[in-house]
Amino acid sequence: MKKFINEIENVEIEMFEGLSLAHPDVVTRLEDSNVFVRATKKEGKVALVSGGGSGHEPAHAGYVGTGMLDAAVPGAVYTSPTPDQVYEAIKAVDSGAGVLLIIKNYTGDVMNFEMAAELAQADGIEVASVVVNDDVAVEDSLYTTGRRGVAGTVFVHKVAGAKAEEGASLAEVKAVAEKAIANLRTMGAALKPSTVPAAGKPGFELGENEMEIGIGIHGEPGTHKEELQQADVIVDHLMEVILKDMSLDEGSELAVMINGSGATPEMELYIIFRKVYELLEKAGFKVFKTFVGDYMTSIDMAGMSITLFKVDDELKKLVSAPAKTIGFTQV
Repeated sequence: MKKFINEIENVEIEMFEGLSLAHPDVVTRLEDSNVFVRATKKEGKVALVSGGGSGHEPAHAGYVGTGMLDAAVPGAVYTSPTPDQVYEAIKAVDSGAGVLLIIKNYTGDVMNFEMAAELAQADGIEVASVVVNDDVAVEDSLYTTGRRGVAGTVFVHKVAGAKAEEGASLAEVKAVAEKAIANLRTMGAALKPSTVPAAGKPGFELGENEMEIGIGIHGEPGTHKEELQQADVIVDHLMEVILKDMSLDEGSELAVMINGSGATPEMELYIIFRKVYELLEKAGFKVFKTFVGDYMTSIDMAGMSITLFKVDDELKKLVSAPAKTIGFTQV
């Protein structure tokens, strides 16, 4: 294993320290914790809290800031934060308008965030939650009941964050987050697995000419392995599955995210998008907005995912609204 790290047991804490030192104008790390909050708290608005395992950078602390999250709680690599850590985040950002938890559908995340919500509610804090399940590849896995929450979660952060920034109520922010979730679909593939520092070896094996289809974001295997294909063939397969699962009409507008898994060059991501755009145009759909890059990674995995987000006028406005975070800035 070759990585630019020091002691393995200090990987997460040293990353947290570096992140907070690098971006003090955007985020503040609560003392001696893994909780990141906006550098300047905005009072009187619904607060958004999300999180999950480290290793997905820029998710999750990278989406704390104006127009997106108010707090993020990264756990150890590929491991959910604990209920008490999430509870501290909720307390730190609540300003009386309520708190929305945005949870990816992994068993540990759902359980720990729900326990944190109960603790906060016992303190009189109004808490609601949504669970993102945009992955069309796997219905149930070692980590989930139902579909996994993957890169499409970034769109939920974006639209819910923009709605909260407008001064909407907790019920309204939750409703638009649920609307986004209902219109999101994602599927990915990997050419090389990730290596968790504490494990010191890849999470699964791939032959020289193999690829994994339907990969998750925690280095877990997907639906199957198959012989490596050209990019257009891979996109054809992923898009067929995604589009089959969506309710689209001719003229439907879509925001598209081509997400890198951490070790995939932008060159390859744009080759992927080129084919996605071609297929959507041929089917009579319109690409409203495009995002290409590393948005929710898997440490050093060579892989990518395609997210399609069906948008109406409300969602288009929220996707386009200003945001300033480490991982997503839009004016």
